[in-house]
Amino acid sequence: MKTMTLNSKNHAFYIRKNASLSIFSFLILCLFFIGSYDVYSQEPFQLQQHKAIRDAVKLSANYLVRNTKDSGLFEYRLNMNPHVKVKKKYNLLRHAGAIYAMSMYYDMQPDDNVRMSMERAGRYLQQNAIEPLKGKDNISGVWSKPKVNGTLNPPQVKLGGVGLGLVALLSIEKFHPGFTPLSDLKALGQFIVFMQKEDGSFYSKYIPSLKGRQDKWQSLFYPGEAALGLLMLYKKDPSEVWIKSAYRALEYLANRRKNRSNIPADHWALLATEQMLSLTNHKLPISRELLINHAIQICETMLRDQVNSPYRPKYDGGFVRDGRTTPTATRLEGLLAALSFLPSNHEIRKRIESSVNRGLSFLLRSQVKEGPFAGAIPRAVGTRDGKSTQIKKFNRRVYEVRIDYVQHAMSAMIQYLHLMK
Repeated sequence: MKTMTLNSKNHAFYIRKNASLSIFSFLILCLFFIGSYDVYSQEPFQLQQHKAIRDAVKLSANYLVRNTKDSGLFEYRLNMNPHVKVKKKYNLLRHAGAIYAMSMYYDMQPDDNVRMSMERAGRYLQQNAIEPLKGKDNISGVWSKPKVNGTLNPPQVKLGGVGLGLVALLSIEKFHPGFTPLSDLKALGQFIVFMQKEDGSFYSKYIPSLKGRQDKWQSLFYPGEAALGLLMLYKKDPSEVWIKSAYRALEYLANRRKNRSNIPADHWALLATEQMLSLTNHKLPISRELLINHAIQICETMLRDQVNSPYRPKYDGGFVRDGRTTPTATRLEGLLAALSFLPSNHEIRKRIESSVNRGLSFLLRSQVKEGPFAGAIPRAVGTRDGKSTQIKKFNRRVYEVRIDYVQHAMSAMIQYLHLMK
């Protein structure tokens, strides 16, 4: 695989200009890079990373601010390669996720520009996406509409869209109480309850033109997103209906995956579990042991996927071999959430800490540090060799930047900084 050359002009010039380096100087350089690799990729939670991560988070927060339009929409997707045209599409789940990441940054480092961008994006949800279901005035959805999405799909409400819509709006509530009326938040919560089945699982979509609730297609992430939204709503409005629905969702996932050795890398379930177990003043209606065992199962799956490639350090520490960045960022979000509640004496913690450190190093290397795209996280760190249609399509998108690529990396880095505290 070829590696990215963005922001490497100075390094390439240095190598060309000093091609006549003595063997001794060459060995010194090798030792320097090996030493740097050891510091940033091997030792768990090195303090040397702290400033680098803070700087990276600030760059990405500023990227999201620059790419928030006056309408409240984000510049959803672009390609740093000017020769690649990008289709005009939009995804409100990722819109909500970007608000969530920005709120995490604002909580850590108050910034008026970040606050104003978040509020514009939040108002867009309120004014253009959130509407009640026909005939159900106390139930509202976050509507995905063809005109906004850039697709031919009929108007619909996605379970994950409502879950993350709640996460986004409740995140804004932390610093702007009353931004969204409680009645509107509760109407979104009622949608999630309405979509839940008797066994705790969910319908994934609500499509009026197809007679309502649909479960022909199931999303891996929607249940965890829905549970997280309900748990955040419970902290705002401590009604048993919210926590009961959330624990039934997590209980269903845990029981369905029990005793399986290979389960999905469901980071949203880990984030929801973190929220559930943080309710120290509430007697949980679910077995703590069941939740923790489920979390360990997910973490084991994630740890098995991490790339160990010391001879190709650009890819080392990622969680997929093709160098895509977001699968690494989402797994780090899940692993870091798990570190907040896993037993202190469990042997998996040390493995997670080492894995997180290497994964963060991968993300730091992938971020654009300067220029008009400073703070961006590209889709992948390198192109692939080959001439197949699939590889050509992959290579066209290597320099693509989407708001969720930035959001997930930023969220993972902020979680790390919180854990360092």
